[in-house]
Amino acid sequence: MAIGTKILVIDDDVNICDLLRLYFENEGYDVKTANDGNDGVNYFKMYDPDLVLLDIMLPKKDGLQVCREIREVSSKPIIMITAKGQVFDKVLGLELGADDFVVKPFDMKELSARVKAVLRRYNSHDTMTGSEVIKFDNMEISLEKYELRLNGKPVDVPPKELELLYFLAFNCNRVFTRDQLLDKVWGFDYLGDSRTVDVHVKRLREKLEGVSDKWNLKTVWGVGYKFEVTQ
Repeated sequence: MAIGTKILVIDDDVNICDLLRLYFENEGYDVKTANDGNDGVNYFKMYDPDLVLLDIMLPKKDGLQVCREIREVSSKPIIMITAKGQVFDKVLGLELGADDFVVKPFDMKELSARVKAVLRRYNSHDTMTGSEVIKFDNMEISLEKYELRLNGKPVDVPPKELELLYFLAFNCNRVFTRDQLLDKVWGFDYLGDSRTVDVHVKRLREKLEGVSDKWNLKTVWGVGYKFEVTQ
């Protein structure tokens, strides 16, 4: 899978960029590097990588802003790398659309395994094919187009919110725990606060409020969430 796969490394530490470039080139990846946030966004648009390794602490434009801007134009996988490691950073990064989180200092073999896992998941879409348009009363969800339509009108929705809604609607009337949703939608074993699921559900509910009385995002107390179809 590595041969021909493009990775963009965005980190202000030149030594780390060189280390990652040499390691992943040795594994068969095509690697480009950027050392500040502005170059990172510009290189992403020019290079069109298959995956981004993104540091949080960057000059000119921090990693969270870079993640936000990439997510405005692409759903390509982003693995955030930080020396900070606070739960707040992880939750915010996930809310902005990051696919995984690695804390410095990291083990190269572990990072490589995470890169492969995220790429594998992105390419396979797990149990969701992504080609099917899911339709319920007054709502259409297309994962292929990354589009949500409510009452026939497109609604602006971040990628991870759309993927979460798609997954729950795809498996309607089935209950999932927060950890299961993190694994199925974010695609990795998340170590930390699972409240990011609660935040995404809250934001989805704000968008879906009043759209239909035939379905809803329901909290199953003590368990998790489900997309409940009532009629």
